[in-house]
Amino acid sequence: MKILYLSDFNCPYSFIGLKRVKNACDELNLDVEWDMKSFELEPNAKDIPAIDSFAIKNNLSVNDAVNEIEKIEEIARNEGLDINYKDMTLYSSKDAHRLVKYVQEKYSDISLDLVFKIFESNFSKNENISNPDVLVKIAVSCGLDGEEIMEFLKRNSLKIEVDLDMDEAISNGITTIPYYFLEYNDERLIVPGVFEKEFFKIALEDLMSGEMKNKTFI
Repeated sequence: MKILYLSDFNCPYSFIGLKRVKNACDELNLDVEWDMKSFELEPNAKDIPAIDSFAIKNNLSVNDAVNEIEKIEEIARNEGLDINYKDMTLYSSKDAHRLVKYVQEKYSDISLDLVFKIFESNFSKNENISNPDVLVKIAVSCGLDGEEIMEFLKRNSLKIEVDLDMDEAISNGITTIPYYFLEYNDERLIVPGVFEKEFFKIALEDLMSGEMKNKTFI
């Protein structure tokens, strides 16, 4: 099984959705190759309060934005994710995406662990994921060499690849995330958005059994 997913580290639904997909795969005992594609929601973000950004994007008052964010936090907690979205500050996720691409290419077996830890750093610890020191600390916690990662981050390597991911998605009509491409043998099932874990399990089971050809629920 291969799962290609379009996500961003500034998107709470990307965090929640990935957790649900991962749990579904674990419950089905699936051996999965994970491939993250970048879709930056805040490419120029620098020290922007998440509440302000959420309010502007959704045309809400600050109080209404807080209420909606608290609902998202509750959804996350129900998935076992301890997030503090309302106190979060948004920063560019570009370097985090670059790091994920680097690790996926060289150390693919730990790439998913790295992705989850970057999400946790951003949403749970409210750290600045555009800070190289923060990204190095996360990489080291995954067993990677800190000096190697810092040297990589100092370069602009894979920046174009990060930008191309989003360009390709938009050219294919994808304007929102998360987005999941479930691939098994020569079949592909596309799941747009965050669904419940049980739905992902059904989708995965149908894909493997061939039943997806008779289903139109996605």
